[in-house]
Amino acid sequence: MKRGKKYRESVKKIIAGNAYELTEALTFVKSMAYAKFDETVDLSVKLNLKKSQSVRDTVVLPNQFRGEKKILVFCKPEKEKEAQEAGATFVGAEELIEKVKGGWTDFDVAVATPDMMKDVGKLGMVLGRKGLMPNPKTGTVTFDLKGTLAELKKGRVEFRADKTGVMHLAVGKVSMEPQMVAENIKAVMAEVKRKRPVDVKGEFILTVSVSSSMGPGVWVAMKDQE
Repeated sequence: MKRGKKYRESVKKIIAGNAYELTEALTFVKSMAYAKFDETVDLSVKLNLKKSQSVRDTVVLPNQFRGEKKILVFCKPEKEKEAQEAGATFVGAEELIEKVKGGWTDFDVAVATPDMMKDVGKLGMVLGRKGLMPNPKTGTVTFDLKGTLAELKKGRVEFRADKTGVMHLAVGKVSMEPQMVAENIKAVMAEVKRKRPVDVKGEFILTVSVSSSMGPGVWVAMKDQE
């Protein structure tokens, strides 16, 4: 792939193949960001997983970096008031299901009470493609709407390894202090380690790298994730 001039100039700031201490790596990421917008800082982690194994969960990041999330809640009428008071942007049942069926997805997170999942499950073609399907594993299928929405608003995010064992996750913005982004990454890595499958043999976390939306990746020294 042919890279642009700004990218090629940025990558000269790091030594190819070198792994850096986490905060130092993030300082490089910040200095190499060249876009005119506030680029996102992305974390990429390669895990030692078999095809039958998976790692998926949620974590509340200590330092928020996104704007207010638009949260949709599928629930019965008796739970609507709780959802609205908890800060849901959209609340409803059949009418919202029909709207989503038509292709509407103008929200960031979807939450559903368990008694709605029989109908919400039919939205897989729409919500599944966008990663918006409520799931018990990520805490988005629950009767505790107040607690769940409070965590989502604090900055709860989902992490999930793909079929190749690689996990990608946005963890901050280049405008943030590197130490704040580092705190977010440490929170993610602690949860990832906690989800280590019991039958994994050998090293679990193989590689860790950070990058901005447009910039080159920087390897992070594994010792900093211990």
